[in-house]
Amino acid sequence: MRRPFDSSASAAAALLTLLALTAATACAAEEGGGGTGDAENAKVAFLMPDIASTRYELYDSPLFEERMAELCPGCEVIYNNAGADASRQQEQANSALAQGVSVIVIDPVDSTAAASIVNTARAQGVPVIAYDRPVLQTPPDHYISFDNEAIGESIGRSLVEHLDATGAEGGLLQVNGSPTDAAAGLIKQGIHNAIDDSGYELLAEYDTPDWQPSEAQSWVGGQISRFGGGIAGVVAANDGTGGGAIAAFKAAGVPVPPVTGNDFEVAAAQRIVAGEQYNTISKPIGIVAEAAAEAAHQFVIGEEPEAETEVFDTPAQLFEPTVVTLDNLPDVLAESGQVEVADVCTPPYATACAEAGLT
Repeated sequence: MRRPFDSSASAAAALLTLLALTAATACAAEEGGGGTGDAENAKVAFLMPDIASTRYELYDSPLFEERMAELCPGCEVIYNNAGADASRQQEQANSALAQGVSVIVIDPVDSTAAASIVNTARAQGVPVIAYDRPVLQTPPDHYISFDNEAIGESIGRSLVEHLDATGAEGGLLQVNGSPTDAAAGLIKQGIHNAIDDSGYELLAEYDTPDWQPSEAQSWVGGQISRFGGGIAGVVAANDGTGGGAIAAFKAAGVPVPPVTGNDFEVAAAQRIVAGEQYNTISKPIGIVAEAAAEAAHQFVIGEEPEAETEVFDTPAQLFEPTVVTLDNLPDVLAESGQVEVADVCTPPYATACAEAGLT
């Protein structure tokens, strides 16, 4: 005997089925770490901050993509550079999330503003890895960088030791990085650790907007007019600001004092060979780019990357930098795999390279 059709029972059954499917879908997305939930074909966003430094286009992006391809051949890397525009970086992050990324790796333009990117991604179940620069206020899921405070302390201490050895007299200028970059703040603190008790007076210091070499050059030019020959050295937070400082001394027609740097750009290596820049920092980008790719892949497959410490309440992996001067430049060039002797020793630097033992 056929039972009469029970519309309420059928509706209840349909509702239960719908709820079960919804729960299963949510679980699948959660297991995939956000985005598509397909670990073998996941999308990973790699968002870099600016083009003032050449490293992001030349090294960070290609090395990250190369390692991701090794770990996950089917994964897609969505790369964008914000051109020092925090609003543009926010738009790039939103676009990446709309495309269903499973992880965001971000080197923030503005370490404070990037908290909104972390919050938006977290609401969608997408983990965020801070790369090179930390994110403030809302800690991301992981942070990978060279030890920025150690970088500042290393370049500052190296300069002080050189000034002591040469019997230099006068004070120091300190050219910091961008005031919106928390990594620049760490470098700045490291520099102060090295120079505050060095016996050399800090004549003046400057936070360089967006790390722009032209801004550093303009500020140092003003200090040359102010202090004249009383400047014994310049502690610059990276090679771009160091190059700007050197350009200011050249434009003023006065001798260039020892100037520091950081990033081991080709132009910095050439200035070291030419005797215009005293030091820089070698931090092989392959180390952090590959570590970031490995951490991103771990998130994609639902695992948690290991952390050695915490920085701004974020689980972190920090790597040690190496100071580069003319004394160890040949060895660093041979070992870094990032800058080649042929790149440094172009015709204008051939004689200086030969004298430095670069062949």
